[in-house]
Amino acid sequence: MTLRKKGALISEHHPVVMKIKNRVVLITGGGRRIGAFLALELARRGAKVVIGANASRSEAEAKAAEIRRAGGEAQCVFGDLAKPAACRRIVRQAHEAFGRLDVLVNNAAVFFKTPFGKVSEQDWNATVDVNLKGGFFCAQEAARFLPDGGKIINIADWSGIRPYVDYLPYCISKAGVIALTRGLARTLAPKIAVNAIAPGPVLLPEDFDDEEKETILRRTPLARIGTPDDIVNAVLFLIEGTDFMTGTTIIIDGGRLIA
Repeated sequence: MTLRKKGALISEHHPVVMKIKNRVVLITGGGRRIGAFLALELARRGAKVVIGANASRSEAEAKAAEIRRAGGEAQCVFGDLAKPAACRRIVRQAHEAFGRLDVLVNNAAVFFKTPFGKVSEQDWNATVDVNLKGGFFCAQEAARFLPDGGKIINIADWSGIRPYVDYLPYCISKAGVIALTRGLARTLAPKIAVNAIAPGPVLLPEDFDDEEKETILRRTPLARIGTPDDIVNAVLFLIEGTDFMTGTTIIIDGGRLIA
């Protein structure tokens, strides 16, 4: 049904919200941490999961095997996201794995300490190339395959909004992911919805000591560390909870940005 207002046609068509079951989802960095939790939960809900990995290939293969043992469908694709050619290849392979591609989750990232004054060009490139450039080229290739109503979900970080010391290249790369999300949303509308999730303290790095963890707890208004479920549930919402959201960043930080 359409309405006419001041000479323009206004559509009242409401598309059917995407359902996860039988959708093909590519999760970059899907072998470890948040990506692995995402792969397991989406597969449990009936998605056909493609796990992207580079350094964590054995973990990705183990995760895919775990999904298949549980009766789900999963494949792996491998490549270095710092290289645009590899980004294009893994997206094409993900499409070929199940004959379609419905959702891209740009989750892969590198994170390591880079104290200001000691940052090398290699540090900068290693961080920004994977975290930002890789996400861009994966999205650019995925846009060729995603159907009307397809989704791109970028995993950003609260530090892209409020940077912290000793990790500036990482923070800058995640600020870029937020800008990338908005730019892609405008570019790919109305066919593809593009949104981001910006986690705060969720699954802290293994090398954080007790003092660092305690400092984070003190500075988090909800006084706890987030869980993978907090991020997984946000991804589920963006896939099948709404088809009327694009260009938005969902912040899940326990209140860090208001502290």
